[in-house]
Amino acid sequence: MKNETVEIPLKKVTSEALQKHIADKEQEIASYRPSLKKSFDILHTELDLSFNYENQTVSGKAELTIKPYFYPTRELILDAQDFEFNEIFFTQKGSYESVNYAYEEGKIRIYLPRELTRSDTFQIEFDYTAFPERNSGGGSGAITDTKGLYFIDPLDTVTGKPTMIWTQGETAHNSKWFPTIDSPNEKFTQLIKLTVSDTLVSIGNGELVKQEDLGNGLRKDYWEMKLPHAAYLAAFAIGDFAKVEANWEDIPLGYFVEKGYEKGAELVFKNTPEMIGFFSELTGVRYPWPKYDQIVVRDFVSGAMENTTASIFMEELRMTEREAIDSEMDYIIAHELFHQWFGDYVTTESWSNLTLNEGFANYSEFLWNEYKYGVDEAKLKLIAETENYFSEAAITQVDLIRFEYENAEDMFDSHSYSKGGAIMHMLREYLGVDAFYEGLRYYLTEHAFENVEVNDLRLALEKVSGEDLNWFFNQWFLAKGHPQLHFEVDYSDPTNITISVSQLQDLDTTPLYQLSLDVSWYEGGERKRKQFVISKAKQKLELENITPVELVFIDEEKNLLAEKSMQISPSQMRQQFMTSKFGIARYEALDSLAAWEAVTELESIIPKALEDEFWSVRESALSILQGYPEWLTDAPELAQKVQRMAEGDQRNSVRAGALDVLSAFSPDDYYATFLKLSEDSSYLVAGSALMGLVSVESGKVDPQVIESYAGEINYRMIIPVADYYITNSISEKGNWFLDQANNLSGEGLYYYLGYLAEYFIRFPEEGEENAVKYLLGKMESDSRSYIRLGAFQSLLGFTDEAEILKRINEVASREKDSELIIYYEYFLETLEVEN
Repeated sequence: MKNETVEIPLKKVTSEALQKHIADKEQEIASYRPSLKKSFDILHTELDLSFNYENQTVSGKAELTIKPYFYPTRELILDAQDFEFNEIFFTQKGSYESVNYAYEEGKIRIYLPRELTRSDTFQIEFDYTAFPERNSGGGSGAITDTKGLYFIDPLDTVTGKPTMIWTQGETAHNSKWFPTIDSPNEKFTQLIKLTVSDTLVSIGNGELVKQEDLGNGLRKDYWEMKLPHAAYLAAFAIGDFAKVEANWEDIPLGYFVEKGYEKGAELVFKNTPEMIGFFSELTGVRYPWPKYDQIVVRDFVSGAMENTTASIFMEELRMTEREAIDSEMDYIIAHELFHQWFGDYVTTESWSNLTLNEGFANYSEFLWNEYKYGVDEAKLKLIAETENYFSEAAITQVDLIRFEYENAEDMFDSHSYSKGGAIMHMLREYLGVDAFYEGLRYYLTEHAFENVEVNDLRLALEKVSGEDLNWFFNQWFLAKGHPQLHFEVDYSDPTNITISVSQLQDLDTTPLYQLSLDVSWYEGGERKRKQFVISKAKQKLELENITPVELVFIDEEKNLLAEKSMQISPSQMRQQFMTSKFGIARYEALDSLAAWEAVTELESIIPKALEDEFWSVRESALSILQGYPEWLTDAPELAQKVQRMAEGDQRNSVRAGALDVLSAFSPDDYYATFLKLSEDSSYLVAGSALMGLVSVESGKVDPQVIESYAGEINYRMIIPVADYYITNSISEKGNWFLDQANNLSGEGLYYYLGYLAEYFIRFPEEGEENAVKYLLGKMESDSRSYIRLGAFQSLLGFTDEAEILKRINEVASREKDSELIIYYEYFLETLEVEN
């Protein structure tokens, strides 16, 4: 047969929508972020490091023990960002030879002397200098910089600030100070030798196995990790630390803080041994490492970091003994500790699966609160996390496990943390606590010292429960969005109440969910409940309650991650408050009535709310009462109750709230109460009492009483004094205001900055230029974005002066945080229009 060319007609493509669809699909392929291909396996890393404080550089010797992973190869590629290398050597079986290499864009390509197979183990040796300061910046909302290694006040030029070095490796920043494969799916053992001044303390991963006196005031500390972990978890800190020692069974614990804060550290970290025991029992896996240290540093670029055996924390955990009385840091301590299992022991194989680290750590905060402080306090934390996620979801919705992102830092968001934690809770509620915890034990045991992806968790829970969980993981982990549920309750037949449920989320981008829905009600004070499965866009449920019911509760215990809407009256919400046995439901009722400004219902339940067993309800009631102090005028017994709460409630935050109410109501009448409680051991209580004193008519307050607190160091005491100086136009306090700014840190500094600015706006002759210089310095150089924001907000009060406005614009132009840039631009453009 003769070959002939046959022309096959093709349908002419003209649709713009089709072309866009094709472009989107091509972009999906181009932007897919796979787990790093494992061409080599680093078995062991040995580092010998010393530090140039003046130049802020690291001098290092590295010996990496490596083998090809599977395929034969002649080239080794390592991550090494901003390094200078000397000669590089290859050693194997006694041979020692120099090798060629190419270095560019943070990667060093080493040309091996011959093709090596997976049966070959060899060493690569380097001498290098690392420059962490080069090309730094960027980061994410969770980790605000990318230097990897940080010199804090290296030349001791800042009064009151200690010199420190500390590291922060997540995501891929440890390759700023040692060469490695900087990916979470690469694990190795390590030995890090640190040359330090013999007056300083070093803390590293693993165990301190040797200390060598080098003479000339130097010492070499040897920190050995005998169990493998990922590169981003390698860490150390160096500083003039004091150590508080503790133990859990045979595991030594260390709490490292600046000298003078040891008593505070004992209180802040006091629950650590109990936490370790609780998490060991809960997971069925005994704490897997040889020790656990917790280190508090200055200017940390995150809240905390779960480095294996050596978690590093922000300076807000540096407290005096008195400050630590009101410490509420258990949440962050539990979070980093739980990572020692979920993240360090078993590690996500890629940042796409980050929630396997952070979702579990986030959920640990709930678990610890539930165990230690009760289910209501745990649910309060869970609601805060879901609201945090909903706030982010209103702007952007992405898959929880996602393989398309511009930068790994993008994964550190409220989806990975807050949504992930809420989903872990729903998994527990669905499977039951026994199956859930047994599944976690299997997951941790099966993948000990290994890397995992989301399907490993699913398979472990399926193995234990015997149930297919694809449907759950598909809708929650592998898709975006969340249920938006609308309920209509029909009470027309009180013996068979019906509930219509509609799923309102966008089904083009979000799943149609299969959900367990809990409906409850009360009969003669006894709680009844019924569970339904929701699996349709619209569904009608029949309660079949028989006994007449006036009010039903949907998800009364707040276990469901869903935006829920229904028509409910203030009187029904009042009934929820009066009826529900769950503190979190009573809290919701009070919060909703306050948001609706349902004054009649609120006023009727406030007396009961002030006696609620759940402290958060009492605290919320006081906050509401502070806005309606006139309610106390006609109810002297209520005022007496508030005064008794101020003096004797079991929770200090409630006592402080009661003092705030008395201050708003009639401060002159409670002068004696304020005066007495301003000496309270709790700064929360004393600060509110002092603010009450400041609110008393000036003629009644002895200025020397206020002045006696001017030497305090805690912001809760300093701010009332500052307010007193400003309100009463007391001059010649410029130096005091600047001194306090230099003494404060963290959230206290943020709250104080507005008072600092206000004083110098009123009294510019007392040092306006110094105040502006200080605020500009904070706006430009502080590592914490919220402090930079606070400094900018405070500087807005000085923008009537063109030169100051120009300087603010110059600093704003160098900002790297995208959210702050948007904020700055909005206000600065508004000022330009006004001027």
